Amino acid sequence: MRSTEIDERFLNRELSWLAFNERVLQLASEPGIPLLERAKFCAIASTNLDEFFQVRVAALKDQLIAGIDQPTWDGRTPAQQLAAIAVWVPEMIEQLDAAFVDHLVPELRAAGVEIVDWDDTTPEERAKLDDFYEERMFPVLTPLAVDPGHPFPYISDLALSLAVNVADPETGDRRFARLKVPDVFPRLISCSSGRFVLAEQVIGAKLDRLFVGMVVENWATFRVSRNGDLTVEEEEADDLLEAVEMELRRRRFNQAVRLEVAADIGDEILDLLVRELDLEREDVTLHRSPLDLSCLFQLMALDRPDLKYTPWPPVTAGRIAAADEGDRPIFDVVRHRAVMVHHPYESFSSSVEEFISQAADDPKVQSIKMTLYRAGGDSAIIRSLMKAADRGKQVAVLVEIKARFDEATNVQWAKQLERAGVHVVYGMVGLKTHSKVVLVVRDDGDQLRRYVHIGTGNYNSKTARIYEDIGVITCDPDIGADAAQLFNHLTGYSRAHDYSTLLVAPRDLRRQLLDLIEHETSFGPEGEIVMKCNSIADEEMVEALYAASEAGVRIELLVRGICCLRAGVPGMSENIRVRSILGRYLEHSRIYRFKHGNVVVNGRLPGAQSDEVYLIGSADLMPRNLNRRVEVLVPIEHARHRAWLDQAIDFQLADGIVCWELQPDDTWHRMGPTDVFEPHPQEQMYRWAVEQQTPPRG
Repeated sequence: MRSTEIDERFLNRELSWLAFNERVLQLASEPGIPLLERAKFCAIASTNLDEFFQVRVAALKDQLIAGIDQPTWDGRTPAQQLAAIAVWVPEMIEQLDAAFVDHLVPELRAAGVEIVDWDDTTPEERAKLDDFYEERMFPVLTPLAVDPGHPFPYISDLALSLAVNVADPETGDRRFARLKVPDVFPRLISCSSGRFVLAEQVIGAKLDRLFVGMVVENWATFRVSRNGDLTVEEEEADDLLEAVEMELRRRRFNQAVRLEVAADIGDEILDLLVRELDLEREDVTLHRSPLDLSCLFQLMALDRPDLKYTPWPPVTAGRIAAADEGDRPIFDVVRHRAVMVHHPYESFSSSVEEFISQAADDPKVQSIKMTLYRAGGDSAIIRSLMKAADRGKQVAVLVEIKARFDEATNVQWAKQLERAGVHVVYGMVGLKTHSKVVLVVRDDGDQLRRYVHIGTGNYNSKTARIYEDIGVITCDPDIGADAAQLFNHLTGYSRAHDYSTLLVAPRDLRRQLLDLIEHETSFGPEGEIVMKCNSIADEEMVEALYAASEAGVRIELLVRGICCLRAGVPGMSENIRVRSILGRYLEHSRIYRFKHGNVVVNGRLPGAQSDEVYLIGSADLMPRNLNRRVEVLVPIEHARHRAWLDQAIDFQLADGIVCWELQPDDTWHRMGPTDVFEPHPQEQMYRWAVEQQTPPRG
């Protein structure tokens, strides 16, 4: 292993992600959060860790296998990063186990929600579970023995399994068998009101039904994480859709990168699993909690409103609501003035989905074009697009079939759209199309007009209810012309275009953002930069922000996840504050605000209404967003929309709120009251948004 010197100016991306997941896990222990919501955060932390191993750890292992020892810009080689991860992850597992086993389980029990062992069930409950086993479980279970005639079976990615040792009482022969826990029945099986037993406990208690005449010596649960990446040779593929489908089939057999086992697993079974999966002991994580805590999502279906968040029903944007009451289309509203919507405080279904639905139904609409990155399962938007094509409109959709872990869903949507007569493009070679753009062309009588939606979040109705995002619907001619050029570039063979209004990656966005940072730097202590995004992990951007801080510029960063920038370090970043806001909604919007972005030598730029520049869009400050994705940021010009963004930022930067702040020693400190989860900026934003959209009385 090559020895390298760690660069203390930067934080490592992978370790910063682990710090983020620790913050998520802390929510499972927050006394001010309802119990079932706390259990949900255990589930989220668990599934986050799955993806971390499938993607990030797998990529580092691939580099080791390939003999790559090139350090990242913080100075760590792949081997050094894996070594640091191997120290951090077991500590995180201990925190997760403590949060769930030691705290949540007894607190839930006291509240009337129990996850019990088989041995703790009553005779009545066992009778019910016996019936469930015979009717729903036994018919679909398939034990797979390992012996000279039966090689070690393939273990699929993230599948929960039982490892079983059995012995023949007549011959004394001992055998190992693997039993997959299918997902065709619930993981948490109800045995009586408010009481559940894990599926593997029921199966484990009934192993004699599967290994008739054998002696079951012991059994333990285990789970394997595999490399989740797709390797598509796009330049060589004749058909990108077919190539992705083939890689999806191959991905099932990717290299194992982690083995999760119950903490009480025996050495004999563990040694066999490690050997057969071609892993090392350091690839094993031991758990006191049940493996795969995503099963806790199931508890959210319980009719226990006292153990959940009080619902915050989304409001319909006031101008859209008024148009609906007057039976006027959204196009009339937008033609008067652009509409900005803030989800999920403001309804996604009554704004974005309705915009596309009306476009599909409106005989004046001639064409619809849009990008789809993660559409989700049952999609009202996709149904609208199909209906539009069926009605003879020209519909073109760029479906990004390389969106990680949504590849299979997106492939299916692409096929359905094609069958419905939609022109489907599968993305650009070498790039992922991550931008969120809809372009509708409508004959308004006086002229053909382009209506454009540009947002920060995916066109996914499910995530729109839990992800915080912002979008704008406008018929501004310059934005419309830029959007048309963008789609020509995405669907055709046109070269990259000089956009008059939009900031578009990968060609221009990096340079444009750097120019804005450097321009603000020239104002020294009078300068101010506010950035709200998911991640900051680009060396050039971090260096530019450091330079701005050293010049005296005040920099406020709201970063939910990865942050490779150090904050508050004297002589380097003392003017930079980094906050992370976590809560019931996933903070997903990207907002960039520069106090003097429109100021030039002789005053304000011609046509600008203020000195400030406000941008929203799809791009984080990461190399992948700036170099390898099609991203779009759009300027926000209207004073009311800017005031809304200012208010959203002010709530998150206020003193005394619940948040996490990055300290000069690189730790994240929980701010605000510790005995309650308030004041919280998301609740403040919701109350304020409702007030803004509620008509005055009297």
